Amino acid sequence: METKLEGLFTVDLNFHNDERGWFGRTFCEKEFNSIGFSQKFVQLNHSYNAKKGTLRGMHFQNPPFGETKLIRCIKGKVFDVAVDLRINSPSFLNWYGIELSSKNKKMILIPSGFAHGFITLEDHSELLYHHTEFYNQSADNGFIYDDQLININWPEAIRIISPKDKKLPTIKSSFQGI
Repeated sequence: METKLEGLFTVDLNFHNDERGWFGRTFCEKEFNSIGFSQKFVQLNHSYNAKKGTLRGMHFQNPPFGETKLIRCIKGKVFDVAVDLRINSPSFLNWYGIELSSKNKKMILIPSGFAHGFITLEDHSELLYHHTEFYNQSADNGFIYDDQLININWPEAIRIISPKDKKLPTIKSSFQGI
């Protein structure tokens, strides 16, 4: 389902249950093509977060290395956030947040041109990320999680954050987008 930010989709998985457990398809090229997604995933990452209140973000890659991400929480629970950084978008600098958990089995498809971050809402939370672009250290970028221009409403106190993410810059009012 498309969110209020153009091109940003939440994905509800359909699961088939029986006495063995359940089965669900997390990706189908035909179904994703129906929403205009035809890119190829080239990298799959797995994130483990030991403690509730761990924040990772806000990250993106500069063009031409922008990436679309498909993200799913496979253990625990997180509040996942995407921020539109596309200068010509009607939702430029707006954010969208969603709870992803192993129980609700929701995913989020974040297009290129968005920043991404999350905070864990439970100990031992794990996420899988599918990426359409390889990680490129020279294109690695981000902004501080509590940037006042964006004003993300994080639902959990931040207890753990990397030194790198603590030092990310703010977005200036002159930010030209990506």
